[in-house]
Amino acid sequence: QVQLQESGPGLVSPSQTLSLTCTVSGGSITTNYYYWSWLRQASGEGPEWMGAITYSGSRYYSPSLKSRTSISRDTSKNQCTLQLSSVTPEDTAMYYCARSYANVPGGFSSWGQGTQVAVSS
Repeated sequence: QVQLQESGPGLVSPSQTLSLTCTVSGGSITTNYYYWSWLRQASGEGPEWMGAITYSGSRYYSPSLKSRTSISRDTSKNQCTLQLSSVTPEDTAMYYCARSYANVPGGFSSWGQGTQVAVSS
């Protein structure tokens, strides 16, 4: 079975760039026709979709975060990376990577365990 594992810093200073990596095992990130997404969830709130990179390398971003978000991949390492710039305490959340088949709304069949990120000085 495919497994996703998030990794990165648990604490980031305001104004800095957050970088998180999703490492995938048991499947290739280039396999047709999967999308690889990043989502986050603040305490007491629902999940917020941030963006995705597809099996072919196409990128899609949430309009509210597009200006600060960059998603990339390293196919040789089977990894997907999220970069969120100019972070503020409002970016404190649990961050997840997830897989969906194509762009099926909300159709995330696999999730990582999530990684908690706090933005604080």
